[in-house]
Amino acid sequence: MKISTRLLLCLACLFLLKNVSAQDKKYEPKDPKLYQTILHMDSMMFDAFNSHNLEELKILFAPNIEFYHDRGGLQDYQAVINGFKGVFAATPDLRRELVPGTLEVYPIPGFGAIEIGVHRFVHVENGQTQIGVYRFIQTWQLKDGAWKVTRVVSVGH
Repeated sequence: MKISTRLLLCLACLFLLKNVSAQDKKYEPKDPKLYQTILHMDSMMFDAFNSHNLEELKILFAPNIEFYHDRGGLQDYQAVINGFKGVFAATPDLRRELVPGTLEVYPIPGFGAIEIGVHRFVHVENGQTQIGVYRFIQTWQLKDGAWKVTRVVSVGH
Protein backbone atom coordinates (compact mmCIF):
# COMPACT_ATOMS: atom_id res chain seq x y z
CA MET A 1 0.00 0.00 0.00
CA LYS A 2 1.42 3.38 -0.99
CA ILE A 3 0.54 6.64 0.75
CA SER A 4 -0.23 9.11 -1.98
CA THR A 5 1.58 12.40 -2.17
CA ARG A 6 -1.78 14.16 -2.23
CA LEU A 7 -2.78 12.52 1.09
CA LEU A 8 0.51 13.47 2.70
CA LEU A 9 0.23 17.07 1.55
CA CYS A 10 -3.38 17.25 2.80
CA LEU A 11 -2.24 15.99 6.19
CA ALA A 12 0.52 18.58 6.21
CA CYS A 13 -1.99 21.33 5.50
CA LEU A 14 -4.29 20.11 8.26
CA PHE A 15 -1.37 20.00 10.68
CA LEU A 16 -0.23 23.50 9.80
CA LEU A 17 -3.68 25.06 9.73
CA LYS A 18 -4.92 23.79 13.10
CA ASN A 19 -7.00 26.41 14.85
CA VAL A 20 -6.21 27.63 18.35
CA SER A 21 -8.81 25.46 20.06
CA ALA A 22 -7.33 22.33 18.48
CA GLN A 23 -3.87 23.32 19.70
CA ASP A 24 -5.19 23.61 23.25
CA LYS A 25 -6.26 19.95 23.20
CA LYS A 26 -3.60 17.68 24.69
CA TYR A 27 -2.37 14.97 22.34
CA GLU A 28 -2.77 11.39 23.54
CA PRO A 29 -1.28 8.62 21.38
CA LYS A 30 -3.84 6.13 20.06
CA ASP A 31 -1.17 3.43 20.19
CA PRO A 32 1.38 4.06 22.99
CA LYS A 33 3.63 1.21 21.83
CA LEU A 34 3.76 2.62 18.28
CA TYR A 35 4.40 6.08 19.73
CA GLN A 36 7.43 4.74 21.65
CA THR A 37 8.68 2.90 18.55
CA ILE A 38 8.54 6.02 16.37
CA LEU A 39 10.04 8.15 19.14
CA HIS A 40 12.91 5.64 19.22
CA MET A 41 13.29 5.71 15.41
CA ASP A 42 13.27 9.52 15.46
CA SER A 43 15.98 9.43 18.11
CA MET A 44 18.04 6.98 16.03
CA MET A 45 17.72 9.20 12.97
CA PHE A 46 18.87 12.32 14.72
CA ASP A 47 21.55 10.62 16.78
CA ALA A 48 22.96 9.67 13.37
CA PHE A 49 22.41 13.24 12.12
CA ASN A 50 24.04 14.81 15.18
CA SER A 51 27.05 12.50 14.93
CA HIS A 52 27.25 12.97 11.13
CA ASN A 53 26.85 9.23 10.58
CA LEU A 54 25.84 9.29 6.94
CA GLU A 55 25.86 5.49 6.64
CA GLU A 56 23.23 5.14 9.38
CA LEU A 57 21.11 7.89 7.82
CA LYS A 58 21.21 6.08 4.47
CA ILE A 59 19.70 3.02 6.14
CA LEU A 60 16.83 4.97 7.69
CA PHE A 61 15.59 6.55 4.45
CA ALA A 62 13.75 4.47 1.87
CA PRO A 63 15.22 4.50 -1.65
CA ASN A 64 11.94 6.01 -2.91
CA ILE A 65 11.95 8.88 -0.38
CA GLU A 66 10.13 12.07 -1.30
CA PHE A 67 11.42 14.95 0.82
CA TYR A 68 9.36 18.15 0.53
CA HIS A 69 11.22 21.20 1.84
CA ASP A 70 9.74 24.68 1.71
CA ARG A 71 13.07 26.15 0.64
CA GLY A 72 14.81 23.27 -1.10
CA GLY A 73 11.83 21.89 -3.03
CA LEU A 74 11.16 18.22 -3.69
CA GLN A 75 14.19 16.00 -3.19
CA ASP A 76 14.79 12.33 -3.94
CA TYR A 77 17.06 9.92 -2.08
CA GLN A 78 20.31 11.02 -3.67
CA ALA A 79 19.52 14.72 -3.19
CA VAL A 80 18.70 14.09 0.49
CA ILE A 81 21.98 12.23 1.06
CA ASN A 82 23.95 14.90 -0.83
CA GLY A 83 22.17 17.53 1.27
CA PHE A 84 23.32 15.83 4.48
CA LYS A 85 26.89 15.70 3.14
CA GLY A 86 26.79 19.41 2.36
CA VAL A 87 25.28 20.37 5.72
CA PHE A 88 27.81 18.28 7.62
CA ALA A 89 30.71 19.87 5.73
CA ALA A 90 29.40 23.44 6.04
CA THR A 91 28.12 23.29 9.63
CA PRO A 92 30.08 20.72 11.64
CA ASP A 93 28.50 21.70 14.98
CA LEU A 94 24.89 21.57 13.77
CA ARG A 95 22.62 19.47 15.98
CA ARG A 96 18.94 18.63 15.89
CA GLU A 97 16.68 18.52 18.94
CA LEU A 98 13.08 17.40 19.08
CA VAL A 99 11.04 20.06 20.89
CA PRO A 100 9.63 18.31 23.99
CA GLY A 101 5.88 17.77 23.96
CA THR A 102 5.45 18.26 20.19
CA LEU A 103 5.70 14.70 18.90
CA GLU A 104 2.50 13.10 17.60
CA VAL A 105 2.32 9.63 16.07
CA TYR A 106 -0.63 8.24 14.12
CA PRO A 107 -0.91 4.64 12.94
CA ILE A 108 -1.40 3.96 9.24
CA PRO A 109 -2.83 0.43 9.16
CA GLY A 110 -1.01 -1.92 6.81
CA PHE A 111 1.77 0.59 6.23
CA GLY A 112 3.35 2.12 9.34
CA ALA A 113 2.94 5.52 10.94
CA ILE A 114 2.90 9.25 10.46
CA GLU A 115 5.09 11.31 12.77
CA ILE A 116 4.35 15.00 13.28
CA GLY A 117 6.39 17.36 15.40
CA VAL A 118 8.54 20.41 15.87
CA HIS A 119 12.32 20.33 15.98
CA ARG A 120 15.06 22.86 16.34
CA PHE A 121 18.46 22.98 14.73
CA VAL A 122 21.23 24.64 16.71
CA HIS A 123 24.74 25.76 15.74
CA VAL A 124 27.19 28.58 16.38
CA GLU A 125 27.80 31.14 13.66
CA ASN A 126 30.18 34.09 14.10
CA GLY A 127 30.28 33.40 17.84
CA GLN A 128 26.49 33.54 18.18
CA THR A 129 24.21 30.56 18.84
CA GLN A 130 21.74 30.22 15.98
CA ILE A 131 18.48 28.32 16.54
CA GLY A 132 15.95 27.48 13.86
CA VAL A 133 12.60 25.96 14.87
CA TYR A 134 10.64 24.09 12.18
CA ARG A 135 7.65 21.79 11.76
CA PHE A 136 7.88 18.39 10.13
CA ILE A 137 5.83 15.39 9.09
CA GLN A 138 7.41 12.02 8.31
CA THR A 139 5.84 8.81 7.12
CA TRP A 140 7.49 5.69 8.44
CA GLN A 141 6.95 2.41 6.65
CA LEU A 142 7.41 -0.92 8.40
CA LYS A 143 8.57 -3.32 5.71
CA ASP A 144 10.34 -6.64 6.19
CA GLY A 145 10.80 -5.83 9.88
CA ALA A 146 12.58 -2.51 9.27
CA TRP A 147 11.30 1.04 9.72
CA LYS A 148 12.20 3.50 6.95
CA VAL A 149 11.11 7.05 6.18
CA THR A 150 9.30 7.27 2.86
CA ARG A 151 8.01 10.86 2.90
CA VAL A 152 9.08 14.05 4.70
CA VAL A 153 7.45 17.46 4.77
CA SER A 154 9.67 20.09 6.40
CA VAL A 155 8.32 23.64 6.66
CA GLY A 156 8.73 26.95 8.42
CA HIS A 157 12.26 27.79 7.25
